Amino acid sequence: MVDASKHEQDLRKGVLVLAVLSQLRERQYGYSLRQALAERGMPIEEGTLYPLLRRLESQGLLDSQWQAENGPPRRYYLLSDRGAALYRELASSWDSLATVMTTLLKGEER
Repeated sequence: MVDASKHEQDLRKGVLVLAVLSQLRERQYGYSLRQALAERGMPIEEGTLYPLLRRLESQGLLDSQWQAENGPPRRYYLLSDRGAALYRELASSWDSLATVMTTLLKGEER
């Protein structure tokens, strides 16, 4: 029997950017973002999330700001204007791809 876990990991990697962008339409810090994703069925490891956040910020897709509110300082992230535009574009692409995949998986002809 083939171990599907590697292939499942590959599928998840392909949607992580979209998943993260979808949750950063509202300001969040790393831990709250991890919780939000996990609660919605998309758990992500710290070692994956934080480098991804830094990469997205370096690409100009996220804005971040350090804040100390009732506790230790936290870096809060939010979509930049560029990030919001990319999010809309990727969400539209995902909708189209999901429709095609649903058709393929059901074996229906278009």
